[in-house]
Amino acid sequence: MNENETRDGPATPAGAPEMALSPTLREALHEHLSHLKQHYLQRGWAGRVGFGQRPALIVIDLALGWTRPRGSLGSDLDPVVDATVSLLAAARASDVPVFFTTGLYDPSEPKQPALKKFVYSTDVDFDDEFRLDARLERRDSEKLIAKPYASAFKGTHLEQMLATLGVDTLIVTGCSTSHCVYATCRDAVEHYHVIVPREAVGDRSELLHEVNLFDIDVGIGDVLDTVEVVDWLHGRHD
Repeated sequence: MNENETRDGPATPAGAPEMALSPTLREALHEHLSHLKQHYLQRGWAGRVGFGQRPALIVIDLALGWTRPRGSLGSDLDPVVDATVSLLAAARASDVPVFFTTGLYDPSEPKQPALKKFVYSTDVDFDDEFRLDARLERRDSEKLIAKPYASAFKGTHLEQMLATLGVDTLIVTGCSTSHCVYATCRDAVEHYHVIVPREAVGDRSELLHEVNLFDIDVGIGDVLDTVEVVDWLHGRHD
């Protein structure tokens, strides 16, 4: 353990610094979630779904609008990108299908009431905002889905593509934990083993990240250390 880590995770997690928890609150939150997990287990919740036989990796919205800290949607997601890159390498080495998502902005679409919660500035370059972070090195054979809603399933053909490939396990990475990652996991829960590599998802708000990650682990899928998922992917190739 180095000086930048605590027993429960990084001392300076990914996200927006102004939305990070204080060290005291962080320690208290981790302690509370640990106790809460035990209570769920005692009630029969938080079992493990495990891996299936046919995985796919999906990278949610690691585009420049989210990975550049200076943007209105962005924050420091470098640790998330780095962890996702390691998963991409393992998935590609094991011939596991890879999908990417990014945002879709269509001014001709009827406006959802929820869109009033966030308004883009009038000078946003959406082609630039929704361009994938180059560090991901997306390949032409890896599908890029421009999604109109939070979930990667809603309003897209992701379900049909996964069915064509016979996928039964969805490894979910990217951002934001409390919004598009969570929505995708929630929509996947009825058909797939949902696996979320802990270090490979992030949110601008540390609190929302931790709470939603906990919710996923208790009731939707398995939140695992990234190295464990990487090792499992490599094991498929051995």
